[in-house]
Amino acid sequence: MSSSNAHSAIALRINPQEKDLGEFTVRRVLPSARQRMVGPFVFFDHMGPAVFPPDQGIAVRPHPHIGIATITYLFEGEIMHRDSLGFVQPIRSGAVNLMTAGRGIVHSERAGDDLHTSSRLHGIQSWIALPTVLEEIEPGFLHYPASSLPQIELVDCTVRVIMGAAFGHTSPVKTYSATLYLECLLQAGAELTLPGHHEELALYVVSGEISVEEQNYPGGVMAVAAAGKSVQLKAGADSRVMVIGGDTLGPRTVWWNFVSSSRDRIERAKQDWKEGRFDLVPGDDEFIPLPE
Repeated sequence: MSSSNAHSAIALRINPQEKDLGEFTVRRVLPSARQRMVGPFVFFDHMGPAVFPPDQGIAVRPHPHIGIATITYLFEGEIMHRDSLGFVQPIRSGAVNLMTAGRGIVHSERAGDDLHTSSRLHGIQSWIALPTVLEEIEPGFLHYPASSLPQIELVDCTVRVIMGAAFGHTSPVKTYSATLYLECLLQAGAELTLPGHHEELALYVVSGEISVEEQNYPGGVMAVAAAGKSVQLKAGADSRVMVIGGDTLGPRTVWWNFVSSSRDRIERAKQDWKEGRFDLVPGDDEFIPLPE
C-alpha cells in the first residue's frame, strides 16, 4: 500500500491481503489499514478464480449481518443464496443479488447446480454501509438478472452499470445513498475517463494492467482517486476493472459480519447471535458460531 504524490490523480495504492476461507482464497481489498471505506463501500473481496473438482464447491454456512447491503457479482460460476426471509436464489455471471441486512438477516452461500461437474468460481463480494438513519431498516432481498443492467459500448471498451449512473445510463439496482459501481472491460490500448461526480472513487484491476498518468496498476491492485481529480485509464493489456465510489457516510465499525456506526449495536448483535435471537435460514440448519 503506498501513497502517490500530491498532484497525482491517484491518492493511494492498495495491495490486498490474502485470506484463506478454507475452500478457496480471497483477496481482501477493503477495509485496509489506510483506507477503511470508499464512499459507502466498507468491504471488497475478490474471490477466485477458483476451480472445484466434482462434488466440491463453496459452502458458507448460515451467518448473520447487520447495518449493510451485500452485493454479489460473479464473472464465472454460480452461488446458491438462501436467507432467513425465505429467499432461495442462484446468482450467476453478470446478475446482482442485493441483500439488505438492516436490523438483521442470516444467509448461506452454497455451491450451485453445477456441483456434479468440475466448476469455476470468480467474482466480487462487496458490502455497502447503510446511512445512519437506515441502519435498522427491515431486511430485504432483491435479484436483478444480468439482462437488466445497462451495458454501454464505448471505443474499445464495454461498461456495465451495476449500481448508480454513468455515461448517461442508470442501473435499476436499489441504492441507499449516492453510489457508483461499474464493470469495465478494456481492450489493450483503450482509454477511459471515469465519471467524476462522486466524493470518493477507486478502481480495482481484476485482470490485465491499467496505467494512470504513467503509473501502472496490475491485476489485484486498487487505486484510490485523489479528491476532485479526473482519472483517465489506459489499458496496457486486455483488462477487467471494477470502479467503486459514492459519497462518504462517516466512519463505521466492522466486527466479523456486523457493521454499524455504533459499537454498542455491534455488542448487542454479538449477544443476539450467541443466544439465538436471529431468525434462521429455512432448509439450512447449520450455522457459523460467533468467533472467539
